[in-house]
Amino acid sequence: MSQLPIDTVLSPLLDQLTSCSQLILKAPPGAGKSTRLPLAILRQGGIEGRIVMLEPRRLAARNIAGYLASQLGESVGQTVGMRVRGETRVSAATRLEIVTEGVMTRMLQQDPELEGIGLLIFDEFHERSIHADTSLALALEVQEALRDDLKLLVMSATLDAEALTTLLPDAAYIESEGRCFPVEHRYKTVADSQQVVDSAAREVVQLLNGEQGSILVFLPGAGEIKRLATLLEEKVGSEVELCPLYGQLTTAQQQQAITPAPKGKRKVVMATNIAETSLTIEGIRIVVDCGLERIAQWDPKTGISRLELVRIARSSAEQRAGRAGRLEPGICLRLYSEELLIRQPATPQPEILRADLTALAMELALWGCMEAGELRWLDIPPAQALHQSRRLLQSLGALDADNKLTARGKHIQQLGADPRHAAVLMMAKSQSMSTMTTAAMLVALLEEPPRGMNNPDLHFQLNLLEGGKLPRSRQYMQRARHHLSKLTTTAAASLQVDAEWIAPLMAAGFPDRIALSRGRDGRYQLANGQGAMLLPDEPMASEAMLVVADVVKTRQGDSRIFSAIAADADRLQQLLPQLFDEREWLDWDDKKGRLSAEKHLCCGQLILKRSAMAEPDPAKASEALLNAIVRKGLGILPWNKRAESLLNRARCAAEWLPELGLPAMDEESLLAEAEQWLLPFMNGIKTLKAIDRIDLVAALEARLGWEQAKALDSILPTHYQVPTGSRYPIRYQLGHKPVLAVRMQEMFGEKSSPLIASGKVAVVLELLSPAQRPLQITQDLAAFWQGSYREVQKEMKGRYPKHVWPDDPANHAPTKKTKKYM
Repeated sequence: MSQLPIDTVLSPLLDQLTSCSQLILKAPPGAGKSTRLPLAILRQGGIEGRIVMLEPRRLAARNIAGYLASQLGESVGQTVGMRVRGETRVSAATRLEIVTEGVMTRMLQQDPELEGIGLLIFDEFHERSIHADTSLALALEVQEALRDDLKLLVMSATLDAEALTTLLPDAAYIESEGRCFPVEHRYKTVADSQQVVDSAAREVVQLLNGEQGSILVFLPGAGEIKRLATLLEEKVGSEVELCPLYGQLTTAQQQQAITPAPKGKRKVVMATNIAETSLTIEGIRIVVDCGLERIAQWDPKTGISRLELVRIARSSAEQRAGRAGRLEPGICLRLYSEELLIRQPATPQPEILRADLTALAMELALWGCMEAGELRWLDIPPAQALHQSRRLLQSLGALDADNKLTARGKHIQQLGADPRHAAVLMMAKSQSMSTMTTAAMLVALLEEPPRGMNNPDLHFQLNLLEGGKLPRSRQYMQRARHHLSKLTTTAAASLQVDAEWIAPLMAAGFPDRIALSRGRDGRYQLANGQGAMLLPDEPMASEAMLVVADVVKTRQGDSRIFSAIAADADRLQQLLPQLFDEREWLDWDDKKGRLSAEKHLCCGQLILKRSAMAEPDPAKASEALLNAIVRKGLGILPWNKRAESLLNRARCAAEWLPELGLPAMDEESLLAEAEQWLLPFMNGIKTLKAIDRIDLVAALEARLGWEQAKALDSILPTHYQVPTGSRYPIRYQLGHKPVLAVRMQEMFGEKSSPLIASGKVAVVLELLSPAQRPLQITQDLAAFWQGSYREVQKEMKGRYPKHVWPDDPANHAPTKKTKKYM
């Protein structure tokens, strides 16, 4: 076997693995950490039990397992095994397993003592997948509490070594040099990210004409890859193969992209960031990097993802460029400037900080972990996102009010699917075979939605799947049979769709995404209160009710529905009564000047039916008025200076000092939670005019909590005492620095601008003339005294001769008096 950089550190690495329970290996791409090290550990024989190696990507897992098995002259499933979603190839002879897609987490959950396993390897940990972060957190607790003989090896290419050693302070640390041939870096700036595909096409043609070797082009997603392929088809000859590479392709299509080009031909591989690590694509010596990637940013407030086109981090740019120098000297053409690259963050944002945490919340509940902070993380999962995820799990019946796993939750977890998808399967379990096959096919489709579908109707997509006309139908059907095996031991002769059950099954897993038409232009309201839309010309846009599967916030701010199913409200209520409830609605009728009452049939925040009620109870007037306030907005409340100051300071504190953990004080949150903080201060208030009696300061302080309200007064004071002893109010406004208006003479002797917010924020000084008119606005008092004060002094001496204008204001005594009285 040819020499690889990892070989030079193999001996100390294997020694450390024998003597230490934790080991960090930092090695750049191409060093051989994935392809050489696991077999070296096997050969050494120092590990008792099996070795399990986590790969963050399925394509890489398959290829690494295949490569390692071939090095032993075997096929996958013998000494080297593999477990990925929908495919398991292991045997009694397996000593090394390559796993992905949360498989390691499931192993830990099912057997926390990991009987028969001696070593866990976390490969490509710098990718920071949520599965890898979760598995490592659980493994560290297992190692500490149950298995002090368990060994952990974390392998990373570009992750900050300091952060990792902080998490694993007792770990041994070894760094390996990479093997990369020289790569020539070229830069070509594209004016607009919308033009990146056209620019890439031009550059690829020029490189094919002027350079040798195959080309790897990095693009943000499948849409851009398809567009580039279309452009290049018209411009390159038959001697060039065009190979797309992204997650939704079949295994065979992905393999075609990474295998060597046929003799006499060259390849242009067009890939997403799937090709950044763990894959060597034969023949590549040129990389064209657009510098962009598309990520899903989860918004816990809305429960909807937002697809964002973002600049890649410097570490990703380094990984991409390294692809050009794996086998020989190469070229990396970056379609952006070097200056732009320098301004990017060193590493990408970890998935755990921006992802939907529903599956993680389920894992923590199963582990018996009530607070995420009980485990050790590189980045603690955001509390707000976890809270929202737990609320969803409660609505699915998986968690109780104390966030503990219910009996239903345990059944859901055993199905080995995402919690939403498992809830779909659970509903089908007690129904007919046709319902179960429908659920199994539906979940297979939801796990990896087919991209580029013009029709968002899930019924239409399932019919295509049933008829084998959907791309990757075979894989979908294989996955569907896997799900069906969890529901019944009876084998189905064929998988068929029962159209009547699609919507109820969807509603069981997506209760927050039941959607009611707003009666115009394909616009809907979801049960979680959010708006969503179909394009007006889409066939489903006229449906009265939908259950939505795939919804994404677009650049225009709307949430666009990409897949859904039409639903009948009466049938949903019949099959899923727990999702519906009747509520009394009290409101203040402005025109009649009295209370009005209705009974509402609700599904989440949707109102399906309204019916008038008899004369409402006057004792409930406060509740009705609260609804009127929520409808009209906070502006109707009796705001005075103290209340406005408290609200503004609390909002500023949330921006400047997030570590205080203050409750949300934005208008949307205050209105949504008005029943908790405002209603208790409305006792005895029965008319709109009487709301002037509400003590808003007391209500806001109660929302903040006594301790935090006190801390706020100390950290963001309402007034500031200047050197003369006078106290002047500080003006606060969200999005702006705090401002203090004070006569200039009263600030003499102050060397620098005042600081508040625990010294984090400088107060902007509005320095006034003796006539209380602004002379200077500054947040750097020291610089003002030494600089432009001279101009102010020259002008003011003549205009206000009775007042002092010293040459050295920073060291002059402050005063409120004129010269005569000093």
